[in-house]
Amino acid sequence: MPSAKKEKKNPGKNFAHGKMPYGEISIQENLLEKWPAPETETPLEIRISYPEFTCLCPRSGYPDFATIHVRYRPSGFIVELKSLKLYLNSFRNRPISHEETAATLFRELKTLLEPAFLEIVADFNVRGNVKTVITLHSGMGKTPEKDRLP
Repeated sequence: MPSAKKEKKNPGKNFAHGKMPYGEISIQENLLEKWPAPETETPLEIRISYPEFTCLCPRSGYPDFATIHVRYRPSGFIVELKSLKLYLNSFRNRPISHEETAATLFRELKTLLEPAFLEIVADFNVRGNVKTVITLHSGMGKTPEKDRLP
């Protein structure tokens, strides 16, 4: 029989010893950070792969799993990797569509870094016999040679 009393919310009650783990605290307190890009004679192209991305399906609440690929050419700034990892971890309990995930990542990194080029590929695992890969890049409308269909 359900209790008539409402329980007070305790964000740490589901964790060992009733305390929120330091990792969860780090994720909640994190802000994406940028650093000055190193000076080079040849332009840098940075590729980052994050194979443990998770978020929640906004319709079912089931987890969605993906590999997130970030490719960019800095024009002044690079993303600090730990802050990016924690930022990506912040999506794990967030109900968000595959498409909105890719669009959010693109928008946030473009705003933060103002790169010469940015590409986000959100490669979601198969679920319900459907595979989704969403690609956004700063040259959308101009399909890169590698993306041309045969």
